[in-house]
Amino acid sequence: MSSVLVVGEALVDVVHRADAEVREYPGGSPLNVAIGLARLGRETHLLARVGDDERGGSVLAHARASGVRVVEGTVQPGPTSTAQATLAEDGSATYVFDLEWELPEGPELEAALPDDVVAVHTGSIGSWYEPGAAAVGRLVARFRETATTTFDPNLRPALMGDPSLVRERIDALVEHCDVVKLSDEDADWLQPDGDHEALLAAWLDRGASLAVLTRGSKGLVALARSGRAEFKAPAVQVADTVGAGDSVMGALVDGLAEHDLLGADRRQALRDISTDDVQTLLAHAARVAAITVSRPGADPPWRRELSGS
Repeated sequence: MSSVLVVGEALVDVVHRADAEVREYPGGSPLNVAIGLARLGRETHLLARVGDDERGGSVLAHARASGVRVVEGTVQPGPTSTAQATLAEDGSATYVFDLEWELPEGPELEAALPDDVVAVHTGSIGSWYEPGAAAVGRLVARFRETATTTFDPNLRPALMGDPSLVRERIDALVEHCDVVKLSDEDADWLQPDGDHEALLAAWLDRGASLAVLTRGSKGLVALARSGRAEFKAPAVQVADTVGAGDSVMGALVDGLAEHDLLGADRRQALRDISTDDVQTLLAHAARVAAITVSRPGADPPWRRELSGS
């Protein structure tokens, strides 16, 4: 069975709710994507960095409970990173991070990585925060020879430092990725003039085959070489928006697998994807995200929850 490799941070979200309640949840955008994919029935491997502490143990248990296979080398000495998330009345979140980020490299990692990977996803802090970002870039470039590559920058301005350097890293990753997804907030930061679809088009020019924009309650927009597609978000009672974009990303990869569009040998077919198929991908992603936002924390649905709904 072919598999998906997800590369990036795994941490603990310390969530401060509007009613003053504080709870801890395993989190991090790449971890959430990996869990979403595994719950949708995809064999998924996670390469991350977690500490050998109690919080790290909770992250690993959470991942494995959803069927994620954790790549050897992910556990490293030291504390597990945290994100202090403060929720507003509308369920939106702001974050303050205490982060350690680096990746193992060398022969031991090579031996630990799966050999049947048809898709590699990266994004968020792990893709642009040093010292680990450089290793992520090398890994994505290497796997592009055999796998579909996907990317979600999931920007965190408080951590990014020099905006020009971050933009360079993002542009370099986009050039090595087949599918890119970003939020309207990310687009505001990257394209201050507000022309979000111009940014999507620019990413297609850089080499992507599909560029997707999430717009919260307004739904999803995508550009492919065949044209533009849009899907409105389903009406749902929002518990919070933690993990919503990650659910979209996981569902997009899952949908590409359903359409037999994963793997480097399917790259041309992905470049030729029709707007009807893109519309189907967006509908699937919106449905998955709607379930996620209807309950607290990053809690994406299992495949069985989509049946008949």
